[in-house]
Amino acid sequence: MTDIHDFGAAQPQRPIGLAVDLARHHLIPNEKILKRSIPVLTGVFLLLTAIGVSVFLFNRYHHSLAAAILRTSLMADLVQSELNRRLAPTVADSGMALIPSQNDLAQSLPENATLDGRIFLLTDGNGRIRATAPLTNEYKDMRLTDVIGINQPLTTLGRQAGVQNIELVSGSNLGMTVLATVRSIGRNPGQIAVLQPRGAALAEWRSDLTGYVTLFGLTAIMLSLMTGAFMWQAGRTTAAEDTLKDTTKKLNKALGRGRCGLWDWDLARGQVFWSSSMFDILGLPPREALLSFGEIHALTHPDDPDLYELAGRLAKGKTPHVDMEFRMRHAEGHWVWLRARAEMTESESEIGPHLVGILVDVTEQKALAEMTEQADMRLNDAIENISETFVLWNRQNRLVKCNSKYLQFYDLPAEIARPGAKYEDVMANAKDPNVRTQVEVRRDDDKNSATFEARLSDGRWLHINERRMADGSFVSIGTDITSIKRHEEKLLENEKTLIGTVRDLEVSQRTLEEQAQQLAELAESYAHEKTRAESANRSKSEFLANMSHELRTPLNAIIGFSEMMRSSMFGPLGSDKYQEYASDINNSGQYLLEVIDDILDMSKIEAGRFDISMEYADLNMLIKDCLKIVYPRACEDNIHILNKVSDGQMVCCDKRAVKQIVLNLLSNALKFTDPGGRVRISTETEGDNITLRISDTGIGIPDAEIRRIGQPFAQVENQMTKSYGGSGLGLAISRSLVELHKSQLEIDSQEGLGTQVSFRLHAPQETCRSCLWEGQNGNCPQDCARAPGDEGVEAS
Repeated sequence: MTDIHDFGAAQPQRPIGLAVDLARHHLIPNEKILKRSIPVLTGVFLLLTAIGVSVFLFNRYHHSLAAAILRTSLMADLVQSELNRRLAPTVADSGMALIPSQNDLAQSLPENATLDGRIFLLTDGNGRIRATAPLTNEYKDMRLTDVIGINQPLTTLGRQAGVQNIELVSGSNLGMTVLATVRSIGRNPGQIAVLQPRGAALAEWRSDLTGYVTLFGLTAIMLSLMTGAFMWQAGRTTAAEDTLKDTTKKLNKALGRGRCGLWDWDLARGQVFWSSSMFDILGLPPREALLSFGEIHALTHPDDPDLYELAGRLAKGKTPHVDMEFRMRHAEGHWVWLRARAEMTESESEIGPHLVGILVDVTEQKALAEMTEQADMRLNDAIENISETFVLWNRQNRLVKCNSKYLQFYDLPAEIARPGAKYEDVMANAKDPNVRTQVEVRRDDDKNSATFEARLSDGRWLHINERRMADGSFVSIGTDITSIKRHEEKLLENEKTLIGTVRDLEVSQRTLEEQAQQLAELAESYAHEKTRAESANRSKSEFLANMSHELRTPLNAIIGFSEMMRSSMFGPLGSDKYQEYASDINNSGQYLLEVIDDILDMSKIEAGRFDISMEYADLNMLIKDCLKIVYPRACEDNIHILNKVSDGQMVCCDKRAVKQIVLNLLSNALKFTDPGGRVRISTETEGDNITLRISDTGIGIPDAEIRRIGQPFAQVENQMTKSYGGSGLGLAISRSLVELHKSQLEIDSQEGLGTQVSFRLHAPQETCRSCLWEGQNGNCPQDCARAPGDEGVEAS
């Protein structure tokens, strides 16, 4: 067997292969000229053949005519000589001329003398015809001149006139052209005339003419048919070549677009054919010549499977097909991952086995797989590092993912809770926690999700959220809310303490009324209890602030992971429902976070820890920033917002606080205004103050409830407002922030017609510190206070 390392060595090429190479490199470039020259060469050949045949027939014609003339002359001489021999003794004996007879003519004719239409006419001394051969009465007793005509030299000159072409002037052959010659008969005054029809004399030539013309015609027809067939076949070949080129071009384009290429490995010669797309994949210039095995092996990565070893297995028949991945060096120096899929083939037209297959560029797939693996690692790390228990089951109730918190919660060994494990097997090995109390928080109508809180026997509280996905998978997240529950218990205890304190105050007051004599002691006790109440209230505020911070910790995890799932940061979730569920989780978390922020702000305000930073600001710019936030909700509810605040109204305020005030007031106005309603924003300048008014056409506030509005957690409770929700802190925060600006929040409302809320801000006539803008009605050189919407912003 040939050594596999010699496959790439030079080997003698087959003669057929050499001929094909020569044809490809030398004949193919002149193929078009050859195709065009074939009809011309055929025409030239037929023309030359026609000329040659014509010249030949022309010479043949003259040769046949000369031979006929010679035969006619010889025949006349022979008959003359025989007649002279036969008639000479008779004339000598009688001493007078004799009239030749028919018998004399018949005896003087040689054998086959009358063939080819020859006519012999024997005349007497008077020129009358006395005998004919063949025998006929047509010319009997006619003068010879009546047959051959008068104006001719034959009857006068005889032999000297030779053989003449004449036309017969009488008889059945009138007008026939004949070869004629006349001989005088010795001493006898008679003459012998030999006539041979010209057509009969040239009969052999005419036969040759017919044969040659027929042969030439058949030859011309055959050559024409062959030329036509050649041109037709050449046309088909050209069309087939064009189709092949077009198909090859499309195939190469398709292969190039698909980042794959064809290859044919001749194991016997160690030569490999590559499609042009293979060269494109490796950034190499395309070439028609076959590649040697050594050239390809030099491009492969040294750490990948050895192609020499593969070739050895293929040559020994150990591997009928190939499916492997390896790297090849790109022309720019980097490595390209390729997947080869091929099969051994043999055919009668090829010597030795061939490995034919396809190579696919899988570099991007490799990079994507690596990125996916890294993303999975990050996701696993994130799930593992969260403080909640997490488990995900697929639709076949097989485990997909869980973290160590889940294993600890159910006291599961890691080898049991492996991905792909059945739910029944995992639960069979799990130790159910001892649940003392279970409180259902929320359950959807479709029964695909549930949220409940469970109190364990060790005193811990868990907030468990379970959801069935659209594809049938199931996810469960458990959050330890023990600290939250403890804070809630403390809060309840403080509230009970506060209630008890208030009751004690009431008892003390009644006691003061009943026992006037103990007024001083009761007053002192009342002051003491009041101090305790205020201290309890401050403790409550501080507790709420601390509690808000504690609530934000799990919420940040919920919001963060739901945002990651909603944005598909680590890849698609597999269903649009996942996106919807992630959005619901994120929106709910954001809402709860906003409530916590309100509680935190309120707590800071009540605790006196909310600081404001006064600066100059364009009031309309602050309002426009708030309008950008509420604008989508206004459009959704079909509520028109009209901004009548003009640019350039500079106020001295805390920008963040004013934005929060305006945003809370706009949110309340939109919340309590029915679709199709209107919200109006306007200002009124009063000296150094600007009054900002926000009015709506909403449901309004009863007079009895206006005084209570603005207190923490206070909402108007009636049949019309039960569906609006909210924490009730927005207006209280706004009132407190307005008071920090040394102003008051004024509410004017009429039930069923709408509400107007207003407050004043200080607007001193001073120079703008940021842009040196003098006054309120001048033109700012930096255009810092200009913004669209000078005539009002309407949302619908």
